[in-house]
Amino acid sequence: MRSLRARLLLVSALVLAGFFALTGVALDQAFRRSAETTLRERLQGHLYALLAASDLNANNKLELPVELPEPRFNLVGSGLVAEVSDVRGAAVWRSRSALGAKFDDAVSPALGEHVYTQVANGQIPAQLTLSFTTRWEGSDRQPRLYVFHVAERLDVHEAQLQQFRHSLFIWLAVATLLLLAIQALILRWVMSPLRQLAQNLSEIEAGRAPTLHGRYPAEIQPLADNLNTLLANARAHLQRYRDALGNLAHSLKTPLAVLHSSVEAKVPAEELRAVVQEQLQRMNEIVEYRLQRAAAAGRTAMVTPLSVAPAVRKILDALDKVYAGKLVRAEIDIAPEVVFRGDEGDLLEVVGNLADNAYKWARSRVQVHARNEPDGRSGREFTLRVEDDGPGIASDQVERVRERGTRADASTPGHGLGIAVVQEMTELYGGELVISRSPLGGAAVEVRL
Repeated sequence: MRSLRARLLLVSALVLAGFFALTGVALDQAFRRSAETTLRERLQGHLYALLAASDLNANNKLELPVELPEPRFNLVGSGLVAEVSDVRGAAVWRSRSALGAKFDDAVSPALGEHVYTQVANGQIPAQLTLSFTTRWEGSDRQPRLYVFHVAERLDVHEAQLQQFRHSLFIWLAVATLLLLAIQALILRWVMSPLRQLAQNLSEIEAGRAPTLHGRYPAEIQPLADNLNTLLANARAHLQRYRDALGNLAHSLKTPLAVLHSSVEAKVPAEELRAVVQEQLQRMNEIVEYRLQRAAAAGRTAMVTPLSVAPAVRKILDALDKVYAGKLVRAEIDIAPEVVFRGDEGDLLEVVGNLADNAYKWARSRVQVHARNEPDGRSGREFTLRVEDDGPGIASDQVERVRERGTRADASTPGHGLGIAVVQEMTELYGGELVISRSPLGGAAVEVRL
């Protein structure tokens, strides 16, 4: 699997090569057309110069000067030749440079017409010929037609084209390599944060660093923050599991010590049975409480928001069946858009414990409220409030109900372990648990996360 840098360089090389190839072809074609246009215009200029230098003599014969203004007409082998012929194709005049040159006598343009022909028969170098027919009237008033031929060899022209093409593609190749080098340097600079991120991850894997450190670009910083959050959550979960096991072992020491001492004291069978049953029930409560605490997922990064109303309705429907004999009327005040950003099991645990306590102590009414609050107003995202019309919780018992500890019975009788578990859940999410008096007359327990 190629690296991102190698992929980008490969794609850049292909794109640049294709772009410059097309650019080279386009420039070559444009230069060729421009050179051909220039060649034709140059032939026209030579033609007009010959016409200007031509005239009829006293015998009504066409004459041209021996020495022409264009030196190439006077130099044999210069590649620029000229000839004037009559309408029968007989040569009337030829330039000195036309020694050995051949013209196509079959070309006979109409009067005033410019005709370009290109000859390449393999025996003589290819040349481009401009033919033009004009008319002169002598002293006898008789019109005479003459065909002017001006030709230039194309080997020089093709050599210029080849030289331009060679220079063009060399410079385009140099430009491609230069741009690729610049692209490689840019990619190295752009990819440096990713290399730093990979290096930091390697340090974390090797145990040399606890988290990702340093600042990253705006596009990568959220990734680094989420990875740090995941690492922190993983460490917190591992520490919580270790603490739960340690607390469980510590909490079981007392019931086990009681059982051991009862056996060593050789108490009567009936008394021993009662002690064993009491301690087993206590151990069962301890294990249940510690498992509930350890199972809490806590605040987790990159979770899908959960709709709160369906979860609350599911729990209340179950409690309606459990407490069917009490005829409790449950009221839900939760908007459909209210969500909880956390583990679904934690939400069900919190709602289940608070709603179970409310049903247990309510006379006839239970209310469940939930809402999302903007961060800027209270700093909390989610608030759950459960109220009942029961006797409520005495103010001097509130702290005992919320108390966390190693003992399973560290809560007020009648409220079980529910409030203690919810208190633990709330602290895992960095929230707050508030117990107060409800307008209904009973307890109001509010969880703010």
